[in-house]
Amino acid sequence: MAQALTPTDFHDHLDGPLTLVDFWADWCGPCKTMAPVLAKLEAEYGDRVKFLQYDVDQDNTIPQAYKVMSMPSLVLFRDGVAKEKVTGLYDYQQLSHYLDRKLAE
Repeated sequence: MAQALTPTDFHDHLDGPLTLVDFWADWCGPCKTMAPVLAKLEAEYGDRVKFLQYDVDQDNTIPQAYKVMSMPSLVLFRDGVAKEKVTGLYDYQQLSHYLDRKLAE
């Protein structure tokens, strides 16, 4: 299961070649729909991609810093630097293809 981040420790966990942060909210229906997809991706890619979660209702400073306006939003970090943001509901095949491309870069 992806590690849950807080506003105080958010930046401490972004190291590593690829880190995918799931910005979500408990009231977000699409976030709940995508949760099992992300769990399956973590099971398959967890040895190559770090999976983290950030509940946007904790504090809005972090989401604003990464221009997260709606959920679900996934922000991909490479070596601690935000590189891309994917917003909306995606299925397993779409996200696995996305991760395969990013791992090949």
